[in-house]
Parts: sequence; structure tokens; C-alpha cells
Amino acid sequence: MIRAVLMDIDDTLLDFGASVREAIRTGFARYGLGECTDETLAVFHRVSGELWRALEQGSLTYEQLLEIRWNGVFEALGISFDGRLFERFFVDCLFDSAIPIAGAEEILSYLRTRCILCASSNAPYDQQINRLRRSGMLDSFAHLFISEKLGVSKPSRAFFDCCMADLNRDLPGNAAIQPQEVLVVGDSLSSDMKGGINSGMQTCLYDPNGQGTRGMAVDYVIASLDGLREIL
Repeated sequence: MIRAVLMDIDDTLLDFGASVREAIRTGFARYGLGECTDETLAVFHRVSGELWRALEQGSLTYEQLLEIRWNGVFEALGISFDGRLFERFFVDCLFDSAIPIAGAEEILSYLRTRCILCASSNAPYDQQINRLRRSGMLDSFAHLFISEKLGVSKPSRAFFDCCMADLNRDLPGNAAIQPQEVLVVGDSLSSDMKGGINSGMQTCLYDPNGQGTRGMAVDYVIASLDGLREIL
């Protein structure tokens, strides 16, 4: 029985990729950096992805990521520009961008009547709260588990231990939610799935692009959010 769901936000509920494209194109136009091409986007995702993996592994802080990310992107693209200045503009754009994934609002309405629905994210707290509010999704969640507030990030066991402690804070011992009664839903194998598996929780990979599980022992794989109706 699934009693609680930990739902990732970026690229699971909100289309972070679309927000990124919009922010980069706007920034390139604002600062006269030329056309934002497919290569530009590919380089950004490669550099940013490497830094986020370092953050997940605990070898980089979010503040350090912001300091070096766009300097690394510009270096790879051969563009001479202040990466820290562009990062500030980029983050400001993302703060107000809330583009829902298809079916997100409908599945949240469905889930909130069947389980304790929680949001989980490694992104900045104020940014995620604002984006959820702008999308109309914020009130769907009973708990908001954001790494900046918890002081630990997915996929660490400590992040999921904090989630369990908060879920059970007001429940008597005999009614406590067990890890195997929690479903972790997200698009990331290295963050959501790895963390959920290592914490003894059930896992559901949101996989609209067919990346596959790469041998990871994921419990469920769905190509659309509507697939959660067959699990809960």
C-alpha cells in the first residue's frame, strides 16, 4: 500500500527544459550574444548536468554551481562574457517560469485524494515555491521537501530520512508510515530513483523520452504522468 508520494518538480511536474530554453534565448538577445542554437542548449545541458551530478555527490554546493556554471558554458562555446552576470539573469528568469508538464495538474488532483502528496526538489526553495504557486500546484502538497531547507540533497539517505521524520512527526508509533509505503516519482535515475531505492522506498521513473532504467531496480516506469493512475 502506498500512503505517501514524493513528487519531483523539475521535468516531472514543471517543464524545466522549456524554461531553460526560454531563459537562454532571452538572455542571449538581451546581451547581444548571438543566436541560441541547438548546440548552445546541448552545451548548457552537458555542463550544467555535470555540475548537478557533482552536487548530488556532495562534492559541490549550489552556490559554487552558480559561480562557475555559465563561465564553463561560455568557455565551451567560445563566447567571451561574464558568466556570473549571465547566471544572475538566468536564475531570475527561471524564478518566474512555470510551464506545466502535460497532465501535471490533473494527476495532482487525482493523487491528493489517495495519498499524502509531497513535493521534493534539489533546486532553490524560494524559486520552487514561486514556480509551484504560479502554476497553481502549490496547494496540492501537504509537505514541501526542498534540499535548501532540509540542509541535505537527493539522493542522500539523509534527505529521505528527513522526509520520513516529517511525515511521521504527528503520527503515533503504531500508525507511522514505513519507507516501503512511500513512492518516489521523478525523472532522474541518479537523484530520485537512486535515493528512493537506497532508502527502501518504492520508485517510479517518469520516462517520457525512453531513457530506460539502465539496470537500476526501479519498481515502475511511466511514459506519461497519467500512468500513475495504474499504480495508485
